[in-house]
Amino acid sequence: MIVLEGLPALSPFRRDRLQNRLQLIVPGLRVTGAWHVYFVQPEAGASPDLTVLGRILEGCTGRDEPAAGAASRFVVPRLGTLSPWATKATEILRGAGLAVQRAERGLRLDLDGLPPAGDPRWPRLARALHDPMTQSLLDTREDAARLFARLAPGPVERIALATLPEANVRLGLALSEDEIEYLQQRYAELGRDPSDAELMMFAQANSEHCRHKIFNADWTIDGEPQPLSLFKMIKNTHAQSPQLTLTAYKDNAAVVEGHPGARFRADAGSGEYGHSAPVDSAFCIKVETHNHPTAISPFPGAATGSGGEIRDEGATGRGGKPKAGLTGFSVSHLRIPSLPRDWEADRPLNPRMATALDIMTDGPIGAAAFNNEFGRPALTGYFRSFELPTDQPGLSRAYDKPIMLAGGLGAIDRGQVKKLDLRPGDHVVVLGGPAMLIGLGGGAASSVASGQSSEDLDFASVQRDNPEMQRRCQEVIDRCFAQGERNPILTAHDVGAGGLSNAIPELLHDSNVGGVIEMAKIPSDDPSLSPMQLWSNEAQERYVLGVAADRLADFEAICRRERAVFAAVGVATAEERLVLKAPDGSLPIDLPMDVLFGKSPKMHRDTQRTPAPRWPRLDTAALGLRDAGLRVLSHPTVAAKNFLVTIGDRSVGGLCSRDQMVGPWQLPLADVAVTLTDFNGVAGEAMALGERTPLALIDAAASARMAVGEAITNLAAAGVASLSEVKLSANWMAAASFPGEDALLFDAVKAVGMELCPELDIAIPVGKDSLSMQAQWQAPEGPQKSVSPVSLVITAFARVADARQTLVPVLERGVDSELWLIGLGAGARRMGGSILAQVHSAFGGASPDLDEPGRLRDFFALVQAARADGLLLAYHDRSDGGAFAALCEMAFASHCGLELSLDGWGDDPFTTLFNEELGAVVQIAAEDRAAFADLVNRHDLTHCAQRIGKPTTAPVVRISEGRETLAEWSWQELFESWWQVTHAIQAGRDDPAGADAERAARLDFADPGLVPHLTFDPAQDVAAPWIHTGVRPRVAILREQGVNGQVEMAAAFDRAGFTAVDVHMSDLIAGRTSLDTFKGLAACGGFSYGDVLGAGRGWATSILERPDLREQFARFFGRGDSFSLGVCNGCQMLAQLKALVPGAEHWPRFLRNRSEQYEARLAQVQVQDSPSILLRGMAGSRLPVVVAHGEGFARFDAPEHAAQAHVALRFVDAQGRPVEAYPANPNGSPEGITGLTSRDGRATLMMPHPERVFRTLQMSWHPREWGEDSPWLRLFRNARAWVD
Repeated sequence: MIVLEGLPALSPFRRDRLQNRLQLIVPGLRVTGAWHVYFVQPEAGASPDLTVLGRILEGCTGRDEPAAGAASRFVVPRLGTLSPWATKATEILRGAGLAVQRAERGLRLDLDGLPPAGDPRWPRLARALHDPMTQSLLDTREDAARLFARLAPGPVERIALATLPEANVRLGLALSEDEIEYLQQRYAELGRDPSDAELMMFAQANSEHCRHKIFNADWTIDGEPQPLSLFKMIKNTHAQSPQLTLTAYKDNAAVVEGHPGARFRADAGSGEYGHSAPVDSAFCIKVETHNHPTAISPFPGAATGSGGEIRDEGATGRGGKPKAGLTGFSVSHLRIPSLPRDWEADRPLNPRMATALDIMTDGPIGAAAFNNEFGRPALTGYFRSFELPTDQPGLSRAYDKPIMLAGGLGAIDRGQVKKLDLRPGDHVVVLGGPAMLIGLGGGAASSVASGQSSEDLDFASVQRDNPEMQRRCQEVIDRCFAQGERNPILTAHDVGAGGLSNAIPELLHDSNVGGVIEMAKIPSDDPSLSPMQLWSNEAQERYVLGVAADRLADFEAICRRERAVFAAVGVATAEERLVLKAPDGSLPIDLPMDVLFGKSPKMHRDTQRTPAPRWPRLDTAALGLRDAGLRVLSHPTVAAKNFLVTIGDRSVGGLCSRDQMVGPWQLPLADVAVTLTDFNGVAGEAMALGERTPLALIDAAASARMAVGEAITNLAAAGVASLSEVKLSANWMAAASFPGEDALLFDAVKAVGMELCPELDIAIPVGKDSLSMQAQWQAPEGPQKSVSPVSLVITAFARVADARQTLVPVLERGVDSELWLIGLGAGARRMGGSILAQVHSAFGGASPDLDEPGRLRDFFALVQAARADGLLLAYHDRSDGGAFAALCEMAFASHCGLELSLDGWGDDPFTTLFNEELGAVVQIAAEDRAAFADLVNRHDLTHCAQRIGKPTTAPVVRISEGRETLAEWSWQELFESWWQVTHAIQAGRDDPAGADAERAARLDFADPGLVPHLTFDPAQDVAAPWIHTGVRPRVAILREQGVNGQVEMAAAFDRAGFTAVDVHMSDLIAGRTSLDTFKGLAACGGFSYGDVLGAGRGWATSILERPDLREQFARFFGRGDSFSLGVCNGCQMLAQLKALVPGAEHWPRFLRNRSEQYEARLAQVQVQDSPSILLRGMAGSRLPVVVAHGEGFARFDAPEHAAQAHVALRFVDAQGRPVEAYPANPNGSPEGITGLTSRDGRATLMMPHPERVFRTLQMSWHPREWGEDSPWLRLFRNARAWVD
């Protein structure tokens, strides 16, 4: 083993943060140093060049001894696993010609004041130093040799039938007594004992997580047999409203008809991108949960939750393309130390589960990181913090076991929706990462209440993420389905719960065939795995595919080009029998398929309704209106969600039209997300969330109806033709078997499935249930239990004819206007479960409800009609926090004040302002009052609508009744209350100085926000004379593994008159193509090699360490007729190649953002006067542009280089002055530098993404007068005008 010590690993603020955490356990303990350490295992008998190895890893074999009194500890990837970092770094090293078997990265921590071995504080201290779910803590660096230990394979274990109950507990199978009896009977018929591999497979395939036994059960409630199961009630919605649904309940996702659109793809033969003729489109929809893993280890739990749902979309039909995602979280009270709340009472917390604050600090980063690196924009979501004490000692109604929601929509060709049956001889292929001992038994673990399984089984059930590997797999799927009828993939299945033991049998069973699988062919990086572990582990980023017998070679060629790990592991057989062959010829599995999928005993749920609890009621007479408003805005459920949004890419793919951020001040307040069907038209798809889960503690059926209603009032902001085109995903969570909860779940499902949705003509073609939403543990105070409410989260999806018509909650300034409330409560002001009650430690009273579904139908039609007539200037739904929160958010988004009047609205200001009945606030021009009132009347909603106020220019929100002012707040004090949670979490998670700077900037009411200024006409096509010649020069759209921004880059160049050609680095390495044949080169954004060696360094290393490739790039850059563009990851890579680029010697490197956080924002840059051929005629323009990166800080090799380099773009303020302050400069680069060019202007690099916003429709905000073409299209047109 070679050990190299690397660069410092922790910035000062992160080191201080770690030290403060450690000193809470061991006072006086100091962190004296922190460095990366690299552990490299050479190939047998090899001696890699240490100079090259050190250069690539930025490390050396020497080491500094710890300071006097300090000792080193080493944090390494969990022993027995292969880290995602290692898979990519090892590939880079091998590509550089180094004979390396594996390289891993660890962290050396020098600690002064460690307690002696055996000190009782060590378990807590160890947990503070590492995450045992994904890491190991070692005493010496020599101990790291255990990373590379290769143990003998574990044996097959045969389980005597009589000992099945004991094995059920020991292996964590979570089998019921009926299932154990079923297995004993079936194996007795087979005349043998089961293997542990067979039992684990059966447990996963038949777990509640996979089989949904409760939703398929027969029900008796209060002694009355019920005619329908829960699932049949859900299916009733599709039976009543099947319109537009192409697939429901029988694939990884539902598929819905979209509007026609043109496909933009690279030709399989030439690699040339092109648009198809418009064709009928479809989109797949899916929303999953990943609650248990997120409770145990938030980052990997949430990351793999998002990754698993992405695979569902990719494995729909014969292959789909994930397009846009969503993420949601429900947790208990945050209890932020720096932000105490008097309604967040202390209580014992579960030591085996992450705290709510830990979950909301690390979980969203995990989900965002997976989406970012995979290349899927996250466009919407939700966040709720809730808990409620009870009068039973030790019992809380809370989300200690959180909800982690991951969902989205994907594109799929109509011809690829239906899976094809496998035939005998067709290949079973595993595509994706290697097997390893992680996530074992996760399907079963997620099916039991937390606390009923052992800590070891919790540990085993957590997975780890490798999104760059999944990106490679998706690239393979994309290229397969692009072949249309010749798609080599016949059928697809994602590998999730249960691993291969669930995915392969289901793939075979769906085609009514069996299969013979060869263990030795299953990709694995852990030779110690037993057959059971190999078969059932939940290593991520894997798919199981059925590939036609005569198309395997074609499929293999695609995989090799994309460097995607794959293996044909077996074949389908006519006999419906599953056989797993070991290398020694034994059969760890040899089972008729009907044993696995046969009629195991059907569950019967016999339950009773219990009396509704009496929760404390809110006494509004004791409240002050000013304080109430501030409290409501500061509740995490209502408060600003910026800390959840700016960490996630919202533009990758180039088909995003409406993300969370709205207006020139970019606040995350959009009600709906909207994507585009193609790069040419205006049609698209919309999705919106709704959930009102706490209400279930008062009325579960009402809570369910409110979830549907909120999703619809959010979706109404998009231009959806009719309510009948809406499709819902329903995610049901409950604490099954807790007294009374089963009956409440039944009531909620019935309310939605049998009553509300049929009345609205809406179907629920997809969903998920997670019915173990409770946690129990022992505390010094006695037994503790946390039980969530019955929780329904609804996601509404629909196609959209014109994405330009989407409404946002940004008030129009400078127009005489009015604010109207359309309240679907029709005057009801029920306060049960409201945020106002919660912030005063109350909860009881009647729950809001959707009393008349017809009102929601009329409301939806009204909003669509008013939009069509151009009457709505702004729109925002009413939900948590009531109309007061909705109105304040509109004022925040618009930097304006409000004059609100209770006259004719309500007598009690508290119930009027803070009730959370369904509805929306809209802005209407005063001159349109009569037209809007007439429209309201024609939709029979006059009794639901009233004028409530108007926007003002003063930074004040004032509420009056008659001539009396009831309350008045400054805009700043309201905003500060609303911003507190974001600031506190940012300050504890990111650079605290950046959090302070953003708060200060946001509180500036006079800040003009984004203020574009153009020095040219974007509508002028400077490339038109050259385009008219019909000559389309070739531009290489260059990508490396992990790059995810190539399609939008190709689309931008295509629109400007180029022939864009897909070029993978593997094409250049193999000699399939050469840069000599191209006029231009565009290096695209993404995460090449997962950025494991620093942003773009792995990609650059693959060029610089290959002499032939290095010479080819140097030759291209040296040609006087060539141009190059590097964006984001491509910018980082080209900066590393500056020695090959004439006139680029002063370019900087791009390092981690000063915030040490991924930053996704619509920022403002100014085009500088520079030689760049791509920016000709644009100098002086101040433009909004998307940024989405974690490493954009420009670090020059010498201070004077900043002045000598040719700067092309700078982050600037509203007056055009360069800025370094956060967040106007999201990465902190000196003098705002974010784009540069070479001396002659032929090579340009930039961190922002012009290719994602070449249409105004792709921008989250732009001036209304701008036309179809964004100013950024000029960059690509300039390239075409320059090329002769």
